[in-house]
Amino acid sequence: MKILSIGTMSGLSNTCLHRHWALKKVSDEVHVVNTRKKPFSIWYRIANRLFQYGLPIQLPDNSLANKTIKKFINKAIESPYDIVWIDKGITVKSKTLNHIKKLSPNTKIVSYSPDNMALRHNQSQNYLDCIPLYDIHFTTKSYILEDMRRLGARKIEFTNKHYEQTFHYPRILSEDEMQRLGGDVGFIGAWEKERCDSILYLAKNGIKVKVFGDKKWNDYKSENLEIAPGIYSEDYSKALQAFKISLCFLRKMNSDTQTSRTMEIPACGGFMLAERTTEHLELFTENKEAVFFANDEELLEKCRYYLNNEEERRRIVEGGIERCKTSGYSNEESIKRMLKIVLNND
Repeated sequence: MKILSIGTMSGLSNTCLHRHWALKKVSDEVHVVNTRKKPFSIWYRIANRLFQYGLPIQLPDNSLANKTIKKFINKAIESPYDIVWIDKGITVKSKTLNHIKKLSPNTKIVSYSPDNMALRHNQSQNYLDCIPLYDIHFTTKSYILEDMRRLGARKIEFTNKHYEQTFHYPRILSEDEMQRLGGDVGFIGAWEKERCDSILYLAKNGIKVKVFGDKKWNDYKSENLEIAPGIYSEDYSKALQAFKISLCFLRKMNSDTQTSRTMEIPACGGFMLAERTTEHLELFTENKEAVFFANDEELLEKCRYYLNNEEERRRIVEGGIERCKTSGYSNEESIKRMLKIVLNND
């Protein structure tokens, strides 16, 4: 199988890069196009802002990815790609997809995104123009299938989130790493009001919480709340394991019912305390493979209980690791399932 893999390939903890790694494992030949080689230009930021205001402004392709994609397609006329895999292609142009269809009509063009692409803050005019041209869309949002069809998607499939088994796995941590990265209760991620309110509630009620995140968290430093800069290297995986309890909040602006950390925390050997949703309950058995909460009061209750019950925490951690393996939540297994769907798609 020959694949052209397109997406943002920078950053060791980048899930797009992880999916690219999985594509390389399950395919015979994979070529790559990085859609972000430079920081966003001023015009990119302006164009994105104008699009958010409702104007049909296209995002500039600062990395010249569209030109590179066409070059790969042109070179592969005698040995065409089976699949062109585009990971959240917000700078990919409809002209580029039409070029692929013209020169390589049997190539399947796939769109994958971990975000809610039915919402404007995740879209671009480039992406909206391309929606009908994809042979298939994969989404991790089960509730947007009809929305995407209304936007022009010809075929769309839901897939759960995944973890990268070569990056998200239990490690032997040193005492220094436990001190530097660990703590009683921890969260890694961007500031959002609802999750911030919940963390402040824990801190005010005597629970020590450490947050690795963006600068906006600095406005909320308080007793029992430690704020540190975001982590994106292997320290990310190590911290998920080092916390006695790793919090898993869902992004409200995307209406999430599961998130990347849903898989990553258990896979890393972390104890996951996550918001209770139907999908979370389907993915992990409550109180055996993960623990869930519905409100701040239950969150506080669960934190207090499990901080004082190390043996139960250990059993749940082991259950979560095993569930990730037996249910095929890894990138490699998930990519295999998706590629099978693509190749069987008429």
